Amino acid sequence: MKSAFIASSALLSVLLSGYALADDDCKDPVNDWQPRETLRQQVEQQYGWSVQRIKVDNGCYKLKGADRKGNAIEARYAPASLRLRTLQVDFGDDGDASDYLASPDSE
Repeated sequence: MKSAFIASSALLSVLLSGYALADDDCKDPVNDWQPRETLRQQVEQQYGWSVQRIKVDNGCYKLKGADRKGNAIEARYAPASLRLRTLQVDFGDDGDASDYLASPDSE
């Protein structure tokens, strides 16, 4: 019984330490940040998104808007590199995700 408790405690501590390392915060130095307007222009030109708001959240740029099909989007970007960190898309009634899936021809 005691060995089962020790084993489960060890497993729990390993899992919790891994969870703590999975940090979504951006750690870019503020001096290296690119302007929000640069991000706005990038996503509007590359993806055809309409941007409603860009704010700072946990050290990342958090963008809210809509894609070219009108689906609501929320994306987080590293402010220095403007690299996409997370993307959430709320698809409308048609559920068309074709803009977000790689085509077989691109492989």
